[in-house]
Amino acid sequence: MNDRDKTQLGKTLWGIADDLRGAMNADDFRDYMLSFLFLRYLSDNYEAAAQKELGRDYPQVEGDGRRVPLAIWYANNPDDVADFEKQVRRKVHYVIKPDHLWASIANLARTQNGELLNTLQAAFKYIETESFQSTFQGLFSEINLASDKLGKKYEERNAKLCTIIQKIAEGLTQFSTDADTLGDAYEYLIGQFAAGSGKKAGEFYTPQQISSILSGIVTLDSQEPKTGKKAKLDSVLDFACGSGSLLLNVRKRMGPHGIGKIYGQESNITTYNLARMNTLLHGMKDSEFEIFHGDSLKNDWEMLREPNPAKKPKFDAAVANPPFSFRWEPTEAIGEDVRFKNHGLAPKSAADVRLFIARFPLPEGRRRHGHYSAPWRAIPWRSGRANSHQAADRWAH
Repeated sequence: MNDRDKTQLGKTLWGIADDLRGAMNADDFRDYMLSFLFLRYLSDNYEAAAQKELGRDYPQVEGDGRRVPLAIWYANNPDDVADFEKQVRRKVHYVIKPDHLWASIANLARTQNGELLNTLQAAFKYIETESFQSTFQGLFSEINLASDKLGKKYEERNAKLCTIIQKIAEGLTQFSTDADTLGDAYEYLIGQFAAGSGKKAGEFYTPQQISSILSGIVTLDSQEPKTGKKAKLDSVLDFACGSGSLLLNVRKRMGPHGIGKIYGQESNITTYNLARMNTLLHGMKDSEFEIFHGDSLKNDWEMLREPNPAKKPKFDAAVANPPFSFRWEPTEAIGEDVRFKNHGLAPKSAADVRLFIARFPLPEGRRRHGHYSAPWRAIPWRSGRANSHQAADRWAH
């Protein structure tokens, strides 16, 4: 699918969302829309692996959209299911039961089946706790299928969900839905929902223009940049990863086999879940990434706080587009943190400075005459709103 079609898919899905959400605010509807898009990807990927595994034994339904091939195979081969799932799990790292596949869910929606809501709840719980070898507990914690915003009674909520899913299914049939396409549509929708809720898209993901520059820099051979990008990055960290788009851009630039593992940390629970879905939706296996729900300023990832230099994790590259010039509350306890004890604390109006101190303690770092001293440049500490963009510009020269 070309870039024009990808953009059109995003616009089509956004149009569906805009028409259907009614009085529901953008943030609430986003969680439903993106979760359903994620379920569609998992289902397509799983069914493709199953078809390859079963070969000629994969049932042919001859264009009958009401019948789900895997459901037929499961029903006819109950004694072989365990071995089959074991084989497929080795390849795609997860399992989805036939009743939970997108095609089955879409069929329930199309026929306005009264069990749709219950089936969705069971599907989300199974994916969180049993589908993957790694647990994804809380992955759908932000989607409330019992919300009064869908309807006061079960029947009303079920009917609303049937309409939403049916429209999404109809919209997706117009386009090819490979991993890259759904991934691009996912990020397009994140930006649209952010704008629709009065927020900046940057709170959720790094815009592609910035992401492209940052990923291009960190993938260059630092010893000899003229030779181009490095052959391999064993590990990459983003300590304020949002929905994971910057990490995924680095991976895209390096190629699927050019990175060993990516690591991310995100403080906002909603965005943390978006990052986990986004990473899987871009074709990464659960063994190829770790996303931690933590705050670099308050409750940092334990492995990043390792005081023993011999045990402290090392990364081939670190990327981040953290929130700039927002306020924080420094305390005496934080001042004793091993990461800041010898470097001082940033002022209340410049938490972005503290983020960088936390991740990149500077050799000569100490507060001196109102500046944070660094070998390459002194960053001014100002009262009021810190001009971080000027500071960043000065770093670059």
